[in-house]
Amino acid sequence: MKSVLIAAAAALLYASVPAAALPAPQPPEIAARAYLLVDFQSGATLAARDPDTRVEPASLTKLMTAYLTFKAVREGRLKLDQQLTVSEKGWKTEGSRMFLDPKKPATVAELIRGMIVQSGNDACITLAEAIAGSEATFAEMMNQEARRLGMKGSRYMNSTGLPHPDHYTTARDLAVLSGAIIREFPEFYPIYSLKEYRYNNITQPNRNLLLFRDPEVDGMKTGHTESAGFCLVATKRHQNRRVVSVLLGARSEKIRAEESAKLLGYGVQFFETPKLFTGGEALAKPQVYKGASDTVAVGFDSDRYVTLTRGQSGRLQKQIVLREPLIAPLAKGQQVGSVRVLLDGRPLLELPLTTLAAVPEAGWFGRSADAVKLWFR
Repeated sequence: MKSVLIAAAAALLYASVPAAALPAPQPPEIAARAYLLVDFQSGATLAARDPDTRVEPASLTKLMTAYLTFKAVREGRLKLDQQLTVSEKGWKTEGSRMFLDPKKPATVAELIRGMIVQSGNDACITLAEAIAGSEATFAEMMNQEARRLGMKGSRYMNSTGLPHPDHYTTARDLAVLSGAIIREFPEFYPIYSLKEYRYNNITQPNRNLLLFRDPEVDGMKTGHTESAGFCLVATKRHQNRRVVSVLLGARSEKIRAEESAKLLGYGVQFFETPKLFTGGEALAKPQVYKGASDTVAVGFDSDRYVTLTRGQSGRLQKQIVLREPLIAPLAKGQQVGSVRVLLDGRPLLELPLTTLAAVPEAGWFGRSADAVKLWFR
């Protein structure tokens, strides 16, 4: 099939801006073992050091424990008002806790807050045992979910993040997991911005110091063990953008907050993420042959973004390229071409263009008539 250029390369997506946009400066020096800064909407990496190096995740493990808990609630396997009692293992676990009482059940909603805000290991084990029967089985579920999400450098041995030689992750995997939580479970995400939580007459503050310093920071999770150092996944919402930083192995709580703030500030100050296309919006309606419909709407199933150095968005251009002729049957979501995005006339990225609806075959007469059209075409 031949490709047909539909839109001229000069078709601007955005109003023009001065052509002399400066490139972004180098990222700041970051005092940590490894780090990664990504744009949430586009997935673009803005800054990184050793993002694929295996590291001990400490309590950042609880991001996966939370993901599986949210999923269990959504699927009806757990209910927010369901009461659970901590087991002896959970009650005696070391490290941070929400101070569950073996004689007093807690609701799943309380356990979720204790896990996220107070980083309670007792809450994690209680939820893990309720979901999977045992923490060991729950760890298997964590690894299955990690593979499904594309987390190629992670392995889980427990629900809490307590040290284990075979328990590890990477900054990149943590960014993938954090993005999945934000995207898939918006109803639970505001819990990550709570500055404190009180349970069993004990109030504990959120250990994410950036929540108290920057009103645009709305998450996400801290971690610390002696061997892992001080770790933080932080999120910042700024002018309809969100950036996510993963910082691992800082020397203190103060340093992890300061260095994470540097990363987040760099991401919002020097980059922009315009929306290229709106999901479900028809970019073109090309002709279809031998179909029950003469045309089909083509576009994207979800919004598409691109991250650029500030000042460049007005210099974007697009080209829609279709594989023609299009002949029915066509399935919904079938790729029928691509959209090329250019910056200053140079290729920037190419996105697959798909059908927004199915087009079944026409009857015998319609197919025959279009066969004649195709012959002369």
